[in-house]
Amino acid sequence: MCVFHGCLFPTIYSIPNPPPSSGHQCNSLPLAGRAGQLASFKANTLAAAWTGVQRQEVVCKRLDDNSIVQNNYCDPDSKPPENQRTCNTEPCPPEWFIGDWLECSKTCDGGMRTRAVLCIRKIGPSEEETLDYSGCLTHRPIEKEPCNNQSCPPQWVALDWSEKSDTIPRPQKNGRMKNECTPKCGPGFKHRIVLCKSSDLSRTFPAAQCSEESKPPVRIRCSLGRCPPPRWVTGDWGQCSAQCGLGQQMRTVQCLSYTGQASSDCPETVRPPSMQQCESKCDSTPISSTEECKDVNKVAYCPLVLKFKFCSRAYFRQMCCKTCQGH
Repeated sequence: MCVFHGCLFPTIYSIPNPPPSSGHQCNSLPLAGRAGQLASFKANTLAAAWTGVQRQEVVCKRLDDNSIVQNNYCDPDSKPPENQRTCNTEPCPPEWFIGDWLECSKTCDGGMRTRAVLCIRKIGPSEEETLDYSGCLTHRPIEKEPCNNQSCPPQWVALDWSEKSDTIPRPQKNGRMKNECTPKCGPGFKHRIVLCKSSDLSRTFPAAQCSEESKPPVRIRCSLGRCPPPRWVTGDWGQCSAQCGLGQQMRTVQCLSYTGQASSDCPETVRPPSMQQCESKCDSTPISSTEECKDVNKVAYCPLVLKFKFCSRAYFRQMCCKTCQGH
């Protein structure tokens, strides 16, 4: 007997008869009990996933109207123990495990993405087994699908160094691609064509449609080793200055670089001669003294004969008669 707000009423701990164990989920069992009593079975956290446990709840009730009251209205020494029993002992059905989608294989122009799909069955609170796909009776979820189908923006495409844009690069005999450095020796540059192309390389766009910041370089520095030094280059010998007897032949002698440009770096010690002596056969008929005094045709060096005072010599005086007159 307990006192409630100055009134006396009888109370008692109530324990219901447990319902029969079945294959249903624990938390779906109906409330049950003896006449005038109320009790319920509550499933623990493992219910309906694998073998679970049902626990019996003991409550304090009034005897006159079977209403539930706080436990302090009942005698704690008379409280019966809470019982428990196993439930849902049958194996759990297999189910599909579906993982998250992985990153798409391409950022544009259509790629593929995949995910893990497994048929599993739980056999414990933290244990499961993997079955064949046929073990799951429902439709198998897809494991891959298309993604990022939008078109890619134009991109820079660089041809090989020193290749023309209208030619297809071909390997040389040594198997390497043509890779020219201009000039052929010393410091220089390699050049290449850089085009703004569609992602499938089928179309060429104006350069303004590609990002200038990401454009590859169109030239780089290079060197094919030290250039050869300048050298003396000679021309062919000219015609002999004398139509009869001894004369001279002239030729050009130039100091040229490897590119054919005039240079002043050739050593004078190895300069080839620009003049040499020559001899022409003379006719047996001597020149008449009555003939007109004149320089022999095709003789271009008579001013030199005068300059170097060779007029005193009979041969040069004859060849340059007019020039040597009076000297």
